[in-house]
Amino acid sequence: MLNEKTTGLELLSGLELMQAMVTGDFPHPSMSEVVPMKITVAEYGKVIFEAMADERHLNPLGGVHGGFFATVMDLVTGCAVHTTLEPNVGYGTIDLHVKMLKAIPQNILLIAESRVIQSGYSLGISEGSLKDKQGNLYAHATATCMIYRDK
Repeated sequence: MLNEKTTGLELLSGLELMQAMVTGDFPHPSMSEVVPMKITVAEYGKVIFEAMADERHLNPLGGVHGGFFATVMDLVTGCAVHTTLEPNVGYGTIDLHVKMLKAIPQNILLIAESRVIQSGYSLGISEGSLKDKQGNLYAHATATCMIYRDK
């Protein structure tokens, strides 16, 4: 039974939570206000987000900061792992490798997609890509997530 101290999150699997974000039944994380991101697809072991860099994400030279790349890739790879988890099981990124392949343009819709390579009892491994609608690849990432289970 839910009360003022429970949000209902502990009742949802990772996939159910991600699917609730897709349908709008659950809000996107507040980070999506800082780095504009929206989940569009959630399947077991796979997620797709839309993301867009704007004037808030520039480095001192006027290009999109590498932190934008890393934030988007961390989110998408972690959420893919999350889709494989049961209710009340958490995760955290312990290793993230991001290859920034070309400069990200401002105000262009980008597609961040990730698939799980392996999800076990204590580790989840995923890989992701960041592309534009024409298929141009801007970044590739791999991530390892620690899975937190109650004992």
